[in-house]
Amino acid sequence: MSELGRLLRYSRPYTAHLLLSVLLMACVGAAQALTVRLIVPIFDRVLNPASADSPVLLFTIPVWNYQVYLDRFMPASVHNVWTMVAGGILAMFAIKGLCDYAGNYLVNYVGLSAVTDLRQDVFDRVVNQDAHFFESNSTARVMSSIMNDLEKIQVAMSHILADLLRQSFTFLALGAVVLQTDWKLALASLTVLPFVLVPTLRLGRRIRRTTRSAQDNAAELNQVLQETLSGHQVVKSFGAEEIESNRFRDRAEHLRSNNLRYVAQQAVASPLIEFFAAITIVGLLTYARTQIKSGAMSTGEFTSFVIALFLLYEPVKRLTGIHNIFQQALGASQKVFEYLDRDLQVKERPGAARLNRFEKAIVFEKVNFRYPTSPEGLVLESIDLEVKAGEVVALVGPSGAGKTTLANLVPRFYDVTDGAIRIDGKDLRDLKLAALRDKISIVAQDTFLFNDTVGANIGYGLRYALPEQVHQAARDALAEEFISRMPQGYGTIIGERGVKLSGGQRQRLAIARALLKNAPILILDEATSHLDTESEVLVQKALQTLMTNRTVIVIAHRLSTVRRADKIVVLDRGRIAETGRHDELVSRGGLYQRLYELQFVTSDMNPADPLMNP
Repeated sequence: MSELGRLLRYSRPYTAHLLLSVLLMACVGAAQALTVRLIVPIFDRVLNPASADSPVLLFTIPVWNYQVYLDRFMPASVHNVWTMVAGGILAMFAIKGLCDYAGNYLVNYVGLSAVTDLRQDVFDRVVNQDAHFFESNSTARVMSSIMNDLEKIQVAMSHILADLLRQSFTFLALGAVVLQTDWKLALASLTVLPFVLVPTLRLGRRIRRTTRSAQDNAAELNQVLQETLSGHQVVKSFGAEEIESNRFRDRAEHLRSNNLRYVAQQAVASPLIEFFAAITIVGLLTYARTQIKSGAMSTGEFTSFVIALFLLYEPVKRLTGIHNIFQQALGASQKVFEYLDRDLQVKERPGAARLNRFEKAIVFEKVNFRYPTSPEGLVLESIDLEVKAGEVVALVGPSGAGKTTLANLVPRFYDVTDGAIRIDGKDLRDLKLAALRDKISIVAQDTFLFNDTVGANIGYGLRYALPEQVHQAARDALAEEFISRMPQGYGTIIGERGVKLSGGQRQRLAIARALLKNAPILILDEATSHLDTESEVLVQKALQTLMTNRTVIVIAHRLSTVRRADKIVVLDRGRIAETGRHDELVSRGGLYQRLYELQFVTSDMNPADPLMNP
């Protein structure tokens, strides 16, 4: 019920539309009931001409029956009963149709709007999550929840909600008809309902569990699909098409099995209703013979009662199906609300200060860090380090030493486990996140570009950037030369993750994006790795432009890129092993010297590297 309440809260901004739709659906139910009541004069007067001018006892007919007004204000000999009945039928169907159309539209408007708001809240929550969240949840699973799970909720909150209102008011109106005609007979006929509703309610819980399992299966299927398509080159190079096909088939079979289980569960109610309805009909016909013979009930009244009862069972059958679909939506909503309820590991403190400018230094004070997913050991331990404004500080060391982790603590992708990181004396945790990250640019080895135009990817670094600013950033990053050769220049779509570009071209676009942002702190994470010699020279030149007048933290395996650094920090197993300039560390005989000899004494150096010849 708490999940249902949370879903319904999203409809509050559209309360006026919802109330109007409820009123219109009430009119639909009333029109349905009035149409059934027209059966009485059809059988008792229209199809029995001898009784057309005879008085009719109407004291037992409800006030909303039109015959009260016909016989009260117009003598039976004056009005034509058939004309009035035919007009009543046409009017009721017209009212029912118009109200149903308008009410259905309004309910769908409310449902679709509410789920759109919910989807936006989920997306906003996910996009603001910290790195821990994305380590624990695969992209495909999150996408499945935002799209597939919310699709189930959307169906329930729009089409099915409209049907719920329609069938509920129809049930109430037809129930009034049968109770008014013969309340004892009506109660006897409706005693079968508990035999239908109780099993349906119990099945609802199973349906919710089955739906959650089916949605998890759909997420697994999406994961296989996403990984296979993204890694299609790896799949082909290893000849693993059949393996991926079997993985996909296995997940699809699990999804089919759970969907069939849902179909079997939700279909149980229909035969139950049909069976008990048949029992009721047999009993009614037996009872009707005695009632009609004794004159206690006219043929028209009994016919109206039977038709109303038949029609009454249809809403009951529909409402049981609607209940099951709502259970399906509640099952799908569990994962959605898990995302909304997940606490942020990295969050902004109340009253956080705004970092207006960076002027002095970034200081690491006895920093310890461990990943929440790997609590058994520290990744960084007892880190004391100062990066002064305007310095170029290089982080080097073996793979797994903690270089990237250390750099990722500066923009607060993670929070330290112990100790503190301060910028100009202020603890990062006391600063506004947006203001902090606005002062930092990152150019990584794995450059991410959007499937958009060249200009849009560069302009991502600065909102509302003018075309002239984008072009200048591209020129400074030595990217305009290849951009001008592209079919539509800055308007060229570069494909998913920039697939239409070379590695060097992607890096230069990333550098242009960082130049446009113009942040005072720059983090370079293996920015020249995996490039050919020509591309590396161009990227290095572009990086020199980007590094000018900035505080730079450089992460590098290739020591050629850090020779000119003001300070080189050597990390080993999460600790700082050495600190100094290149010449000092080479002659010290420590880890840096061993790394240097491994790279340059036993391998060819690249004389074209502009940083190799200071």
